[in-house]
Amino acid sequence: MPKLRVLIVDDSVVIRRLVSDIITADPDLEVAGVAANGRIALDRIPQVNPDIITLDVEMPEMDGLQMLRELRKTYPRLPVIMFSTLTERGGAITLEALSLGASDYVAKPANVGRVGEGMARVRDDLIPKIKALCGRASVLRSKPAAPPISRLPIARPIVRTAPGRVEILAIGTSTGGPNALADLLPGLPGDFPVPVVIVQHMPPVFTRLLADRLSAKTALEVAEGGAGEELRPGKIWIAPGNYHMGLEKTGKGSRIRLNQEPPENSCRPAVDSLFRSVVEVYGAGTLGVILTGMGQDGFRGCEYIREAGGQILVQDEDSSVVWGMPGFVARAGLADKELPLNQIAGEIVRRVWECRAKPAGLKGGERVSFRG
Repeated sequence: MPKLRVLIVDDSVVIRRLVSDIITADPDLEVAGVAANGRIALDRIPQVNPDIITLDVEMPEMDGLQMLRELRKTYPRLPVIMFSTLTERGGAITLEALSLGASDYVAKPANVGRVGEGMARVRDDLIPKIKALCGRASVLRSKPAAPPISRLPIARPIVRTAPGRVEILAIGTSTGGPNALADLLPGLPGDFPVPVVIVQHMPPVFTRLLADRLSAKTALEVAEGGAGEELRPGKIWIAPGNYHMGLEKTGKGSRIRLNQEPPENSCRPAVDSLFRSVVEVYGAGTLGVILTGMGQDGFRGCEYIREAGGQILVQDEDSSVVWGMPGFVARAGLADKELPLNQIAGEIVRRVWECRAKPAGLKGGERVSFRG
């Protein structure tokens, strides 16, 4: 199998060398070329024919955002991984880069003086994303022999019954999630009758910025989840970076709880943690949705939903940036329906109103996307 070819775009000679060393150390990858700014990179793409690009933001002559705008005119599907700083400004720029068509991001090493420690973190984050976005990861295209053995006591075949009344919508997503959420959430009407809780794999600061950005584009209020907040219909909460978000019962309903227990599936927040908690409170009233993302976070959570009698929707492979998370759930036979992204909001609305008196003239909001 030919090696995946990576074009490295960064104005720092030190970073170009460090990333090159990471790439060449992996037997599946090779450096197709390097470029010191976006303009040079655009000229180099037809010469070196990369499978994927790593892209810095701040560069002379043509920065990363300007390059993305130009790149997508000619190469709409070429994967791009941004190097981001984990700061407020870095988070805002990263979300803008995703809106312009970047596929994912990794944290740039903050202190290149501590080479070994910093580059180990970059390697562990970057290499799996390169392989997943290029379809080389085994969970993407090949059919696994079986899903991982569950820790849940499933002692009988799953029996699907008629769907009951949906009381909460729980969504899990990762790679490609910000754009997927920006496409989906505006399809929920302003009088959506149940609360919405979301895990998007992102670091601190980024999740708050994402919530603010989505809130400006939807009919519903979107906020980062805060400990002790009471859930109410028609509001959307996103789990804050570096915290697991869960729910607990109250006298009137439920409220958010946060914790920093160990990561699950190498993630904190984790979809499995949220879904487990939602099922403990809402049981069969849970509607779970798994959107695009790497890995298998959400798989065991969906087992909980299915065992409780809840409902599950997953994004289909063609519309996913990476079909890891939804793919595991779909292949295990846990999903009620597998749908393209542009049909999921409509299906959610239909299922939520199925056991309710639907108001006359109910319509979803206009669809908008981070893609410009």
